[in-house]
Amino acid sequence: MMIVMAGCSAQAQQDEGANGITVYYINNDETKTESYPYTLKSSDARGVVEELLEKLSEKSANAQYKAPLAMGFELRDYTFDDGKVVLNMSADYKKLVFTTEVLVRAAIVKTLCGSGYVKEVYFTVEGEPLMDHSGFEVGRMDAGTFISNDGNEINTYEEADVMLYFASVDGNTLIGVYRNKFYSTSMPLERFVVDELIIGPSGQVEGLYRSVNPQTSVLSVNSKDGVCYVNLSADFLIPYENVPTSISVYSIVNSLCELPNIDKVQILVDGVVPEILESSYEKNTEMVITLEEAQALVHATPETD
Repeated sequence: MMIVMAGCSAQAQQDEGANGITVYYINNDETKTESYPYTLKSSDARGVVEELLEKLSEKSANAQYKAPLAMGFELRDYTFDDGKVVLNMSADYKKLVFTTEVLVRAAIVKTLCGSGYVKEVYFTVEGEPLMDHSGFEVGRMDAGTFISNDGNEINTYEEADVMLYFASVDGNTLIGVYRNKFYSTSMPLERFVVDELIIGPSGQVEGLYRSVNPQTSVLSVNSKDGVCYVNLSADFLIPYENVPTSISVYSIVNSLCELPNIDKVQILVDGVVPEILESSYEKNTEMVITLEEAQALVHATPETD
């Protein structure tokens, strides 16, 4: 489901000075977030978090917007430690309409993480982890959760559930895992897939390793007639650690071919197809192993200094 997130770009600019920050609220129609400049009074990390949570709980005096922490539920309590904020909501939080609930999360996370003191935010409801509308735990959210790949405020977003193929510990095989994340619909889903492969595995699942050189830049991603054309920087051809180029190629190819509109992938480097690459690729499952096999491989691989 798509939700409009068009904030007032002019208002999104921070106040001049070290204490300037952007605070996000929800418009009265509950269809987008609105951004407003705000000057912090607190100067220490814990004071800033407390101040921002109070600000996010204040109802608008002129009814221009809705405060995300004043939407019919209560913030029972919260903890803040080493850049991590855990917000514990009352049971009424679960009564929020799905689209509104996502906006509430977006406004809170973007405000707190924009302070510079908060690295990640977790939501719980009556002490239990928050689950999304699909029944999965929402888990960690940070400054990148609701931001597009170019760092600009996103105008619309969707929740993506895509299959990504990462490398095994020996670099010779691939493992497919699902990644659930919000992405900016101002870019194609194909671009989102390639960007996420370059970002690499989250580190929360054992057995998954980078499959693409993290120095790789995405120059363009376009699709036509079932073929996805991926144009990358020359860093892509530099093997990362023990991962050969062939694994990097099929990491991208297999991931993109999981999308219903993609049958083949052509990889270009600086606008041309290198001699070491084929003109186009189709999905290859021969080099794919299960996550269980990948994890067993980790334990079977001797540690090196």
